[in-house]
Amino acid sequence: MRSKADRIRHTVGFELLGLVLLTGLGGWLLELDMGHFGALAVLFSLLAMVWNYYYNRLFDLWLIRRRGTCIKRQRDRVFHALLFEGGLLLVTLPIIAWWLQVSPWQALAMDVAMVVFYLVFAYLYNLAYDRLFPVPHPAALPQG
Repeated sequence: MRSKADRIRHTVGFELLGLVLLTGLGGWLLELDMGHFGALAVLFSLLAMVWNYYYNRLFDLWLIRRRGTCIKRQRDRVFHALLFEGGLLLVTLPIIAWWLQVSPWQALAMDVAMVVFYLVFAYLYNLAYDRLFPVPHPAALPQG
């Protein structure tokens, strides 16, 4: 299982890179004021960082209980990304509608676009992160 420091590095890196990409692409594609959209993106980034930290710890514990390891297989990565984004969607939908003063349907379309962006981004980021910072083999972990 990953250490607390490793999880923090993972979360901060994910959010910083995601924030830069989302603000630039989202503001440009939706033709929104970058400052107004950027502030919303920062809020979502903060929400997502908290959710990311706790969600990943719980997901790792679930994998360990289920399979005895927290090393993710391909289908684990897909399941991981879908559950993460689904949980975040429940919180962000009403905020988008209020912040951007759009209908719930427009907010849903925007939120779904962000979910698609982050599904792809989360998969690629986590794959790259796991290759750059592999999960320590259980035999290499300190005992006791």
